[in-house]
Amino acid sequence: MTVTPGKARSRLDPEPVPRRDFLGLSSLWAMSAALLFALFGMLRLPKAAVLPSPSKKFRINLPDTLAAGEPYIPPGRQVAIFRDAEGVHAVSTVCTHLGCVVKPNPDGFECPCHGSRFARDGGVTKGPAPRALPWLQVSSKGGVLIVDEGTAVPAGTRIKA
Repeated sequence: MTVTPGKARSRLDPEPVPRRDFLGLSSLWAMSAALLFALFGMLRLPKAAVLPSPSKKFRINLPDTLAAGEPYIPPGRQVAIFRDAEGVHAVSTVCTHLGCVVKPNPDGFECPCHGSRFARDGGVTKGPAPRALPWLQVSSKGGVLIVDEGTAVPAGTRIKA
């Protein structure tokens, strides 16, 4: 125990921590905290941080008030469903130019991004879209339509419903 001149120390007073010891201990604490945060970050890695996307297949009942040849676009989906005298078919509403979602208009569809226009059957009437909108697979099960946005079918493919 060292005694400072002019002041008596009690044996209960803590020993002063030398500066080097303090710096060494603080660096160990900082390293431990960094490793702990890194460990928590690694534990989160296996869990995906993205939201799951909706299924490409979905069921739908067409409204009875849907006029022949008019598109029905289900909320939250990028597909237009048509009913006509020949049956039911679905056309993708994703522009084949750069992937914008086309909007229905009286003549068919129009891309709001770059001005492409499509007929009701998906055919290109005005560029820059390089090809027609794809037709999508539609099936029927117990009076309910099942549309598969992930499966393209040849244009003109309809089902009786």
